[in-house]
Amino acid sequence: MALDIRAILYNLPEVKRPVEKKLSFNVKLKWTIIILVAFFVLANISLYGLAQNALERFEYLALILGTDFGSVISLGVGPIVTASIILQLLVGSGILNIDTKTPEGKRYFQGLQKIAVLFFIIFEAMVFVLMGGLQAVPGYAGIVILQLIFGGIAIVMMDEVTQKWGFGSGVSLFILAGVAWRLFTGLFQFISPAGENCLTNFSNVPCAGNILIIIQSVINGAPREALSAVFAIAVTALIFLLVVWAQNLKVEIPLSYDRLRGYNIKWPLAFFYASVLPVILVSALAANLQLFGTLIENWLGHPTFLGGFSQGQAISGLAFWLSSSNVLEAIIRGSVTNAQIIQAFTHTIFYMAFAAIFAVFWVKTSGMDESSQAKNILSSGLQIPGFRKDERVLESILKRYIMPLTIMGGLAIGLLAAIADLLGALTSGTAILLAVMIMYQLYQNVAQQHAMDMHPTLRKFMG
Repeated sequence: MALDIRAILYNLPEVKRPVEKKLSFNVKLKWTIIILVAFFVLANISLYGLAQNALERFEYLALILGTDFGSVISLGVGPIVTASIILQLLVGSGILNIDTKTPEGKRYFQGLQKIAVLFFIIFEAMVFVLMGGLQAVPGYAGIVILQLIFGGIAIVMMDEVTQKWGFGSGVSLFILAGVAWRLFTGLFQFISPAGENCLTNFSNVPCAGNILIIIQSVINGAPREALSAVFAIAVTALIFLLVVWAQNLKVEIPLSYDRLRGYNIKWPLAFFYASVLPVILVSALAANLQLFGTLIENWLGHPTFLGGFSQGQAISGLAFWLSSSNVLEAIIRGSVTNAQIIQAFTHTIFYMAFAAIFAVFWVKTSGMDESSQAKNILSSGLQIPGFRKDERVLESILKRYIMPLTIMGGLAIGLLAAIADLLGALTSGTAILLAVMIMYQLYQNVAQQHAMDMHPTLRKFMG
């Protein structure tokens, strides 16, 4: 039976790998652009048979999942991320005994991941439609579910094309594309909230993009609106710079090869040791709390302790106190309330505390703890100069750094995300953190792998 299961997992449909061992920069760039164009095309195809929905409640999820709710790719990278996290936790905790370092173990893991992704595509499509998250026109529920499943499979295939033929992974690419699009519209959106084109009547129709708001406010003599827009742009730029700076903070542990005397290296431990994952999980928790609170309120016909909602926004209950509002804009306009100040405090504490908790949980279960790192270092033939080559000794030294970095990094990244939310950045703090870290990793990969075969102008730009 086990052999039959492995035979199925090893022969699942997949995107063909390139024949060349190393693809050129131009080939990777071409396929990355093709996938990006396909992503934006699919994001602009609305679900057929979808009823009127308050899609604003999905804004948090849309940013994290790299999607646009109401389109055929509404599920985004959610099934891929969910399946990956669950399998990594099962393998990291030892519940699933799979050696992903061997070719056979890696194929087995990838096969299990594909099956899990397909399951979550079908499951999430049914949950969103049948529980009223994406309400279908009566009689069209099955059609909407099939479209969501098709969109989920398309995202999976595009992710695989990007991994094998493009730069990085499709998951990172789609999240970055979604954040970049929201930043662009946050700056230059000329369609007003009422759906009117402000460029046709610039003096009377309010614009939505902050650059246009500044120009419009100066013309109309509205300094508060202009100041609010300027601060939104400044806060976004400041958060970007802070994350780039913090991304380079690390503790470097000196190591040496036991068989090559005089050859030393440094083992880096990043300040954001658990990366941006903790704040993604916190944002997903808050978004799901809001989503389920809305669904339960619609089902019961009255608000619950989870919160009361109006036009997709929490106005009372737990969801309200954990969400955020633009405190800086309220201060500029002189309309800040005690409730907003308390909300800002509870929102910040929630993000910092849960980001630290999720960081510790992830490090403990994903093979990033001091015990796993000590085994990795020793298996690489490395040791700390001046100390006995013993796993327990190395583990005790790493323990001084890894857990403090995990907790401090989780608190810091939670604080950065909360500040960006409260000060009215152009998009959510989580989205900014994601965008910066994805761009940083993409830059490093491209610079290391294609330093010689890219165009000289690009090579100069990449440094």
